[in-house]
Amino acid sequence: MYVADSRASTPASADGAARPLAGRRRAALAPTVLALGTVSLVTDVSSEMVTAVLPLYLVTGLGLSPLGFGLLDGVYNGFSALVRLVGGHLADRGGGRHKWVAGFGYGVSALCKPLLLVAHSLTPIGLILAADRTGKGLRTAPRDALISLSSAPEDRGRAFGVHRAMDTAGALLGPLVAFLILRATVDGYDAVFTVSFCVAVVGVLVLVLFVPGGTKPGTPKGKGPAATDEPSERPTLRAAVGLLRRRDLRRITVCALLLGLATVSDSFVYLLLQRRLGVPDRWFALLPLGTAAAFLLLAVPLGRLADRVGRWTVFLAGHGALLLAYALLLTSWHGSGLPYLVLVLHGGFYAATDGVLMAVASAGVPEALRSSGLAVVQTGQAVARFACSLLFGAAWTAWGARSALAGAAVALAVCAAYALTLRPRDERDTPRPRDEREGTSTA
Repeated sequence: MYVADSRASTPASADGAARPLAGRRRAALAPTVLALGTVSLVTDVSSEMVTAVLPLYLVTGLGLSPLGFGLLDGVYNGFSALVRLVGGHLADRGGGRHKWVAGFGYGVSALCKPLLLVAHSLTPIGLILAADRTGKGLRTAPRDALISLSSAPEDRGRAFGVHRAMDTAGALLGPLVAFLILRATVDGYDAVFTVSFCVAVVGVLVLVLFVPGGTKPGTPKGKGPAATDEPSERPTLRAAVGLLRRRDLRRITVCALLLGLATVSDSFVYLLLQRRLGVPDRWFALLPLGTAAAFLLLAVPLGRLADRVGRWTVFLAGHGALLLAYALLLTSWHGSGLPYLVLVLHGGFYAATDGVLMAVASAGVPEALRSSGLAVVQTGQAVARFACSLLFGAAWTAWGARSALAGAAVALAVCAAYALTLRPRDERDTPRPRDEREGTSTA
């Protein structure tokens, strides 16, 4: 059901949005979504191989303190914020360059993998991770803009859900591959970095060969994924920043920033679980599999649910799941079910927020500035998560892991309560009638 173009059998509504024919099943997803999902799947196998072993490699192998690891983890997760707006602007300004800007970003990240073989101290590792995240920052907004522009407005939650599910399939395989390599080789970390590079190259090749290049926004309908009958807004940096004058996009960005300040990074969650349960080092690389499995299973259902009952509602519910995971880690319970519950809630958080946030933001951004608009939201979130990694690492070093996590939980509860009052104007907590969902949509 996901192999046909979503526009192939759907007439246009008055505003140019695709409208499913009455009595027919929902249109299939566009090939662009599936091709980008394949690229993300392969690339995530590569990146998650490294991510799965990096905390243990840095803390145990190189002897970094929690504060030092927090600094590097902040670089790894937040440095891309410095270039996301650049990547978004370059893609919009070039019209049909979304694919090529994204491809350059994937290429930069791939080239960083073998450099980890020769880096054995904080400074060079930090520089390599910064370069890798620069590549991620360049590619993320153009990629998500391609997904948004190739999908009907009422189906964007589903499209992002399918993409994130494919992406997460790679995240599920990456730690497993890393685990097998560590067990089968003598120089386990070096082997992981080498294989990661080879897999990343395959991802770049898939992008170049199979992802359509797209066309300039404003071209006639049917000529490309970014087609529209509306006049285009000139894609300048000033116009991109000016998007924050739009009330809904400004609210979404503020909420993403505030909630990001209380989102403890994945690596810290896994370290907390390991120390809480005494997980042996050789099994550490398998912990991300729980998060990835839950994300994979829930991404599509929650994406469709978001299209149905309101994306903001699902987005905030995801943060409620994360808060519950924090609460479980703070309890004195040491039962065998603890890691499973925490990892399922952690994966559910990502399934309810990652793609859903981009679907929410897409509604308030014109096509000519779609990549830049999504980059604005992503930048706020990335900067906040960078700050959270630094603050959490410092709090762990000064007061201990439990106190640091308690502070993060309180901050998340406060920020989520505030975000509840800032629902974007077009989102609803009640399902829309079927005929409205299948007609013109402001989703």
